[in-house]
Amino acid sequence: MGKGNSDLFGDILKRVSRTFYLSLNVLPRDVRRPVGLAYLFARAADTIADTRLISREKRLEYLELFRSEVRENESNRIREVTEALTGPQKIPEERELLARLEECFAVYRALDPADRERIRDLILTITQGMQMDLTMFPGEEEGQLVALKTRDDLDSYTYYVAGCVGEFWTEMHMAHHPSLKDWDVAEMKKRGVRFGKGLQMTNILRDLSKDLRLGRCYLPQEDLETLGLAPSDLLDRQAIDRVRPLLHSLLEVTLAHYREGWNYTLAIPRQEVRMRLACAWPLLIGLKTLALVAQSKNLLDPVATVKISRGEVYRLLLRSLTLIGSDRSLTGYYQALRARIALG
Repeated sequence: MGKGNSDLFGDILKRVSRTFYLSLNVLPRDVRRPVGLAYLFARAADTIADTRLISREKRLEYLELFRSEVRENESNRIREVTEALTGPQKIPEERELLARLEECFAVYRALDPADRERIRDLILTITQGMQMDLTMFPGEEEGQLVALKTRDDLDSYTYYVAGCVGEFWTEMHMAHHPSLKDWDVAEMKKRGVRFGKGLQMTNILRDLSKDLRLGRCYLPQEDLETLGLAPSDLLDRQAIDRVRPLLHSLLEVTLAHYREGWNYTLAIPRQEVRMRLACAWPLLIGLKTLALVAQSKNLLDPVATVKISRGEVYRLLLRSLTLIGSDRSLTGYYQALRARIALG
């Protein structure tokens, strides 16, 4: 791996996602490169979709150009996207990632064809979810707030932006690790989807107040109406007690996803220590985050942050390292964190 590519998969990836980088860095070498590249592509697409520096119409246009580059596997118009967005982009790490998209695509084209196909399918699915976001919600510049209509809509959204990652993760590891040859592919992909949905639900609940001020309400309108609430009511931080029954209900959905994610983790052979850690860490960090969500009285306050400290993360990593070889001990730790999430 050349110096440039090493930096691409090291420093830049670390700066655009500190939490995911923990899991990526512990992965076995044979999957670290394609999984890391897939994340960089997803992060770049997310930057294109979320930037407020250009109109929603332009974002959709550039997102489709990005999708075309992934789909066609030809160096074509990605430079147009890079040049249009790196100039006005103020966040240094996102600007650098966009500036190096052509390098990312060079690495992509040099991958094993089977790995390239897995990344292509993943990114086309994820970006479909981003297009859904951009077309369903009016955008922060419109000064409007729109909610997803139903829980089915929420479930579909979480599949497109995260659940599909579980399928990709399963296929990629099975292709590279003979120790997984006895896995039931269909069952593990289903668990992987639930795993990804659970992590995305955690993000949705944690970032509720931020998304509301971007014109996006991921809490289903039908559920809000049952409580006598409109999406705009959630802009009032005092509405937290009125919406809490719905939050608790969605926390239960999230924890059900986590249960399948944990079953996924325990199905990984114990000798695959790195893969086990890469799966256990986001679930354990997620449980600590969900405990904060469940307890927060300021979840609708845009000034408040719901985030565990870096020290807590490092303590969690250290503890899990001592337990990773024992299903019983590791599950005991998981259950202890789960018990801290009060839904009463």
